[in-house]
Amino acid sequence: MNRNQLKRNASVIAASAVLVGLTVPLTASTATASATATATPEPLAWTKCETAGLDPRQQCATVDVPMDYSDPDGRKIQIAISRIPSGKPSARRGALLLIPGGPGGVSLGDPSGKGQMLPQEVRDAYDLIGFAPRGMAPSTAATCGFESKDLALAKLPWPTRDGSVSESMATARRMADACARNGGELLRHLSSANEARDLDRVRAALGERRISAWADSYGTYVGSLYSQLFPHRTDRIVLDSNQNPDHTRVGRAWLAAFEAGVEDNFPEFAKWASRPGNPHRLAGKAADVRPLFLRLAERLDREPLPWPGADPAELNGNALRQTMLSSLYDPDDYPALAELILAARKGTVPPVPERPDMDESAMQNAAAVGTGILCNNVAWPKSAARYQKDVDESRARFPLTAGMPRGPMLCAAWPYEPREPAVRITDRGPSDILLVQNERDVSTPLSGARELRRAFGDRAVMVTVNSTGHGAYLANGNTCGDRTVSRFLATGVRPGRDTYCA
Repeated sequence: MNRNQLKRNASVIAASAVLVGLTVPLTASTATASATATATPEPLAWTKCETAGLDPRQQCATVDVPMDYSDPDGRKIQIAISRIPSGKPSARRGALLLIPGGPGGVSLGDPSGKGQMLPQEVRDAYDLIGFAPRGMAPSTAATCGFESKDLALAKLPWPTRDGSVSESMATARRMADACARNGGELLRHLSSANEARDLDRVRAALGERRISAWADSYGTYVGSLYSQLFPHRTDRIVLDSNQNPDHTRVGRAWLAAFEAGVEDNFPEFAKWASRPGNPHRLAGKAADVRPLFLRLAERLDREPLPWPGADPAELNGNALRQTMLSSLYDPDDYPALAELILAARKGTVPPVPERPDMDESAMQNAAAVGTGILCNNVAWPKSAARYQKDVDESRARFPLTAGMPRGPMLCAAWPYEPREPAVRITDRGPSDILLVQNERDVSTPLSGARELRRAFGDRAVMVTVNSTGHGAYLANGNTCGDRTVSRFLATGVRPGRDTYCA
């Protein structure tokens, strides 16, 4: 899998996830004790992985974990894991978890994929470990059985053209009802904290006293929780493209971050789209691109264009805005947005973009897991009036995103309460964390990364990279940032203080 495929799949998974008897609630300390007070795990049975196209060195296995960590001897579920062993056993330090984004992402193929982009000295130092988080196939899988129409990216939580959230609330109720009918008990036990606890079971099954990690996007929250719940089980932790850790909002803060993320990134698109010689040039000056986009989106709100083969089958304002969000993940995708704008201004539509390599069952699985995690991590408001007020304010302040970042997700109608309080990230624990963050990132903006850096205190150092796009290390960053992270993973050497990679 090449670099562009990796980044495209990550964007699709992240977008799919955005769609998306009583037990005494656990405290963080109680859950940690339950997770660590376990018998010696059975040796792992490594076998050849079934997926085609993987590195022949990659092996697969499963680890049994409690579905409910308050009942560690109760029902077990399986976590599928993978590994490529260290390329140089004499230099081996331990195991490096590759924690995927999402929620709704899987890293089972990453030891063969992005793991092979790591410098040789890093691959020599670690076994590369991928996994499918709880709920994600081929781990014990969850599903809600959503209607196909509800999987469209330009739907929930975009408001209608007049800014109303009524349709989004109706969609949320319909989707929440599907989860209540079809999700089963596993859906109630999907959470970021439980994913972190599963990773400690994986660590134990691997026979590692401590473990390192490279976490990406949503995975930075899981890596942060692991570092909070199991601080003395951590070795070298890299958090790449970082989520705001606000324990009172969690996923709501991540969705709201698109307001800042778009404002940080759209000027870069505007500069590119006004550059002389650009075959996709939209305007003579960068300052003209934003009003051009806003006018076109408003026109498409009023007069959508038929778009056969698309989902939905029309190019409306929200479809244009969703294309903008997806394109701002990676500057390599700017042409797709520009082509759509150029065509729509003429009253035509371009060919429907190539569909991602995910069948509906995979999209259903990712959407169910993403939903379960976002809604179980913390309680969301249930009042339509509350969302309408927030959306109205957002539309006035951030017209590019038209209120979507504060709209009602499925969680606005979620039938369950969180089973435990959200974990608060603190500065307690060893200083073994390196944050790497692009200065301009539409999905995980710098402002949120700074909040995570502040929460960790002296435990962490942050490298801010003068670059644009989602994914800093070995993706949309720069040589300075890549070199800094690689040195830390290979040798443990971090910058002495927060630094800027120009």
